[in-house]
Amino acid sequence: MSSPASQPLAGIRVLDFSQIMLGPVATQLLADHGADVLKIERPGGGDIFRRAIVDPDGTEHPAFGAVNRNKRSVLVDVRTPEGLALIDDLVCVADVVVNNYRPEVMDRLGLGYERLSGINSRIIFAQGTGFGTDGAYARKGGQDILAQALTGAMSHKADPRNPTAIYPVSLADYTAGMHMVQGILMALLQRARTGRGQRVEVSLYDSLLAMQTMEATMELMGRDPLNWARMPLVGTFAAADGEIVLVGAFKPNPLRDICEALDMEDLSADPSFATMADQAANRSRLQTLIASAIGRFTSTEATHRLEAQDVLCAPVRTLDEALQDPHTSSMIVEMPRSGRAQLRSVASPVHLPDTPRGPHRPPPAPGEGAAEALAEYGIAPERIGALTEAGVLA
Repeated sequence: MSSPASQPLAGIRVLDFSQIMLGPVATQLLADHGADVLKIERPGGGDIFRRAIVDPDGTEHPAFGAVNRNKRSVLVDVRTPEGLALIDDLVCVADVVVNNYRPEVMDRLGLGYERLSGINSRIIFAQGTGFGTDGAYARKGGQDILAQALTGAMSHKADPRNPTAIYPVSLADYTAGMHMVQGILMALLQRARTGRGQRVEVSLYDSLLAMQTMEATMELMGRDPLNWARMPLVGTFAAADGEIVLVGAFKPNPLRDICEALDMEDLSADPSFATMADQAANRSRLQTLIASAIGRFTSTEATHRLEAQDVLCAPVRTLDEALQDPHTSSMIVEMPRSGRAQLRSVASPVHLPDTPRGPHRPPPAPGEGAAEALAEYGIAPERIGALTEAGVLA
């Protein structure tokens, strides 16, 4: 592992006002690669995700730790003149300000872009919202599941007879967080040329629309809907000891290769399945035949047979099974926590072999590292003490 000082984003200072997931997952990725991220939290609880889910013993839940490692925390009451003045001084030397409040909240607090850019013209102001900063939904509460519903993402089904279902992984939050990182990095590159910062805006809504770019383009061009899960040679099939997923595509005659792998007669020679259109029209019968053949083998046997014919396939696993796979080992990080079991989580997915990831720090307790961080921002110890005594800093 390399030291934080050798990381690509070393020297970049981020003031992180964000909560829950969209903003924190973005700032964690920046922190993983060397940025100095300071969480600005409210006294009396901090990031609301700290207490939204708690362990049975009342301690902070690991879900908070999943998106807040490698950061420090300061608890400051920004609603007081002294607290706002402190933030102003931090902004003077910071590079990036991140938040994922509703559009008007930072302005109401006196922390909007226009005011902060007047203090520091180089500041990059990254705003994550549910539905953008203007338009009909701008003031609507943003949340991943709502974005799934409004963008049409929730409507996609492998089988039209299935009920509409919520995708249980935070697609919109994570995708928007990664888009925020991209925007911040682009703004930093632009600032290196112009000397000025700028706004970066991302939303859950836009990010999920972008995730559906191929499907949306087909709709916009008046073509048949694109649904990978409904393709005739795509599906999950029960083997003798579990399920496998099969993707019969990207080959001249994938059905022939599937049949050869599974010791079946060549169904592509049957007029009912001769073309992809024929296969789609008779999908149910075709998949029943394939399912019957796969059921004669274990998942390992079926996978090996199909891969020998260069057919895309994989066993369907649980998350726990995936995490136990030796292939996953490089993506697991472990962070010691004082008085508690070490936190095990998932590492940055960005691999830079010439600047490997540095050591990881566990997520900060509320206010942990504040004095050290404020001193590095040039705040005098006497001022820190006075603000703490006045209740502005907790």
